[in-house]
Amino acid sequence: MNSAMEFNPLSPEFQANPYPYYEMLRSNAPVFHWEQWGMWFLTRYDDCSAVLRSPHFGHEITKHMTREELGWGAEPPETTMPLWSMQRQWMLLKDPPDHSRLRTLVHKAFTPRMIERLRERAQAITDELIDKAQPNGGMDLMTEFALLLPVTVIAELLGVPSKDFEILHGWSRDIGDTLELFEGEDIAVRGAKATLEFSAYLRELIAERRSAPSEDMISSLIAIEAEGDRLSEDEMIAMCILLLFAGHETTVNLIGNGTLALMRRPDQWEMLKANPSLVKSAVEELLRYDSPVQITTRFVMEDHEFAGEHFRKGQQVATMFGAANRDPARFANPTELDITRDPNPHMAFGNGIHFCLGAPLARMEGQIAFATLAHRLPNLHLAVDQPPYRNTYVLRGLAHLPVTF
Repeated sequence: MNSAMEFNPLSPEFQANPYPYYEMLRSNAPVFHWEQWGMWFLTRYDDCSAVLRSPHFGHEITKHMTREELGWGAEPPETTMPLWSMQRQWMLLKDPPDHSRLRTLVHKAFTPRMIERLRERAQAITDELIDKAQPNGGMDLMTEFALLLPVTVIAELLGVPSKDFEILHGWSRDIGDTLELFEGEDIAVRGAKATLEFSAYLRELIAERRSAPSEDMISSLIAIEAEGDRLSEDEMIAMCILLLFAGHETTVNLIGNGTLALMRRPDQWEMLKANPSLVKSAVEELLRYDSPVQITTRFVMEDHEFAGEHFRKGQQVATMFGAANRDPARFANPTELDITRDPNPHMAFGNGIHFCLGAPLARMEGQIAFATLAHRLPNLHLAVDQPPYRNTYVLRGLAHLPVTF
């Protein structure tokens, strides 16, 4: 290990720019065991893909080991119990057969046809946001554009009143922070408080939709049925929280990280402006180049050998998407931004059975955002050299991105 670059995913240096650390790990310890947390970190594309596709790894380790055996204590603290109880219902954190059941039910409501119907609305929202900012000659692209486009789309899709978007985003952020690598209870306690408030809000909204269905996803979730199966109300609440959180946080970061990358590579920005048909491949490359989700984890379900190392049941394994997406064994010139890259088998949306259900929506929103920025704000420039990042790592994104046009 390079002593000048000690591995610590919680450090400000790592969070600001993890990519040199990934290269260092891949060269020196591609399957790296971090003693501090007793956790494995993987940086090679093929290793990450293998873990995400293998039944030897999963989420629901407590079906195979007790909390005491895992060293977790008998139960989560009372102050955080609402959060863990809700997240245990997420299909994101389920293994088959429960994952398959939930995904089948939700897929009936979250169809490609429904997403495509949102295209016109997403374009209108994008234009409205630019109309509002244009007379000012500049904006904070994160707070005035990158956030507002996807949060408006996903909230409207679910059927949330526009007056409530801001408070829902606050709850979403507090719950999303609990997916970060963190130490201490304060983040989990805040997430539990947000869970209680968010759940109470959704319970009321679901009751309204039961008595007066509408053309929105909550009404669809109430109505769906597969082989006599339905979502329970607790499952529906957990699903709505997951869809609202996952349905906008990653897209916010795609737009922010992607815009920053294009501003720092003017040749690629000029190419996109000159040839708007490149927007599809551009979005895929921006997803690869600075991935909105940097990491996901699995538990080792049984002792076995992996990549020359002995993995023990109950250990956690982190597949590092940001590292996999810059693996030179899979991508030529991986540190270069190339919006014409093809093929581009990036892992920004995961791999295997948990591949992101909302990927088509995120792609559509990204394509609309970048195509419209290139068309309507061709003189877009950074207003600062080093825009600040949020104090997060799993979800990599900027806090602010001041731009002029």
